Amino acid sequence: MYRGVSRLARKFRAINARYHRPQIGMSPAVRVSLMVLRVYLLLLVALMLYKFVSLLGS
Repeated sequence: MYRGVSRLARKFRAINARYHRPQIGMSPAVRVSLMVLRVYLLLLVALMLYKFVSLLGS
C-alpha cells in the first residue's frame, strides 16, 4: 500500500516539475484577466461557504 502511494506521489512531483513554468508567453492583459478570474472564483467560493454556514446556523 505504501509503495503505491509513494509511487503515485513521485509521479505527481514529476508532472508538477515538468509544468512548473508556463510554456507560452502571456501578455499583461491576459495576466490581469486571469488574476481577476481567480479573485472572482475565490469570491464565489466565499459566498457559497457563507451561505452554507448561515443555513446551518438557522
